[in-house]
Amino acid sequence: MSAVRLIRAPGLADTPYAYAATAPAGARLVFLAGSCPIDEEGATVGVGDVAAQATRCVDNLVTALSVAGAGLDDVISTRVLVATTSRDDLVAAWEVVAAAFGDHDVPSTLLGVTVLGYADQLVEIEAVAAVGD
Repeated sequence: MSAVRLIRAPGLADTPYAYAATAPAGARLVFLAGSCPIDEEGATVGVGDVAAQATRCVDNLVTALSVAGAGLDDVISTRVLVATTSRDDLVAAWEVVAAAFGDHDVPSTLLGVTVLGYADQLVEIEAVAAVGD
C-alpha cells in the first residue's frame, strides 16, 4: 500500500489529477531525474511521435522507480515536459501518462517547452515518490 495520500480540492475545477498529495512523516522521498525517451544505448526512440516517446518515458520511469524500491503508486507528483507549441501534442503525452498512472492521479504539471536535452527528444517526465517504511 502506498504512503502517498492524494488530496481532492472541493470548490476547484474537476481535473484529471489530484490538486495535492501528502506523505506521512518518516516516508523516504525519491527524487527522480527527468525520464527521457532513450533506449539502453542512449538513442532517442519514437522520433517525431509524442505518444511513443511518452510511453518510453513512463517505461524508463518505472524502471528507475523499481531500482529505488518504489512504483507508480508511490509517486507524489509529476512534471511532464513536451517540446511543442501544440496543445494536441500536450494532450497526446498526457493521455499516455494518465493511462499509466490510472486511478493514482497524482498532482501533475503539463508544460510545453522550447527544447529538451537529447536530439529529437519531445517528451520528458520528472517525478518525486514517497515510500513508507
